[in-house]
Amino acid sequence: MEGVTGSTRHTASRYFSRAAGLGALAAAVALACASNLAQADQPSVNVYNWGNSIGKATVANFEKATGVKVVYQEFDSNETLQAKLLSGSVGYDVVVPSDAFWAKQLQAGIYQPLDKSKLPNYSLLDPKLMALLQADDPGNRYGIPWTWGTDGLGINVERVQAALGKDAKLDSLDLLFDPKNAEKLKSCGISMIDSPRDVFGTVLLYMKRDPNTTNPKDYQDALALLKTIRPYVAQFSTGSYIGDLAGGDICIALGWSGDVNTARRAALDGHRSFHIRYILPKEGSPIWFDVMAVPKDAPHPEAALKWINFAISTEESANLTNDTSYPSAVPGASKLLAADVLADPAVFPQPDQFKKLFTVKPVPAEVTRLVTRLWQQYKAN
Repeated sequence: MEGVTGSTRHTASRYFSRAAGLGALAAAVALACASNLAQADQPSVNVYNWGNSIGKATVANFEKATGVKVVYQEFDSNETLQAKLLSGSVGYDVVVPSDAFWAKQLQAGIYQPLDKSKLPNYSLLDPKLMALLQADDPGNRYGIPWTWGTDGLGINVERVQAALGKDAKLDSLDLLFDPKNAEKLKSCGISMIDSPRDVFGTVLLYMKRDPNTTNPKDYQDALALLKTIRPYVAQFSTGSYIGDLAGGDICIALGWSGDVNTARRAALDGHRSFHIRYILPKEGSPIWFDVMAVPKDAPHPEAALKWINFAISTEESANLTNDTSYPSAVPGASKLLAADVLADPAVFPQPDQFKKLFTVKPVPAEVTRLVTRLWQQYKAN
């Protein structure tokens, strides 16, 4: 009997151990199911934005303040965003096109009007910027400006001077568009922003023509000028040029102001032996606005309004500028900006520079197709 008893006890022990294991497993499964259900029930917002265009902690701050989970994705060009928007339902709640593309998209009727009663921070927005956007959006019904910036030249001062000479003038688009200069700069690396409207508009301005022309010949002539420097252009980029400029892999880039300033700060933080500088060319350059809008088929429109309102708060607007060097649309954020950012003319252009800036305006669809085709042709050669 002793043996039987021992065996029985051992068997019972195995039984209770197995039962306990099954209980633990059942509890774990129940917990996982409850967690999944909670996540399914948790409100969320899907945001699609440019790279390097948000405060480092904005997503985390929003989730903490609202309990709404953010699904945050980035795109690299207006063309990428537009192709997705026009393809049908894509599941985004907030998208951030640049003003010229947004204006054309408004005409296509793909956005829903914003309920301003749910945007208490709307009153913080710069009235001057809102007035500018009213030209395309009467009553400011469909879009909220988030960031703005300019196009210009980012240069590695020491390497550009080594290539062109200490006395080289660094204030002109000649640095890039004069083939004699471009040939000399090839050895240290030339990057051009992969955005056809930005590039063609800048070239047309350089040629003293209307940067928003609808004349096909103007774009053909701009392409002819661009071809004179094509052998010397190393890359076309909307993002990687930041690190390349900061790391010394390129010495000049036609790019966006905040990106170049991000590269400048990275070079300083890395104690590089060179200095990055952002140049607003004396000829002028584009000024643009990135606009938050809610697609008509947004799955979480209420969460979208919460996101927009939070993003234009004074604190998050200041975080945006401090972290990216892109100004926000909230003037009151200036009191929270780092002193060096607020005083930097590369971030906030001076009044005489503002006079030379131009906005990129919508052009007819056939012109957009032409510019896109010419750009693809240019890059392929």
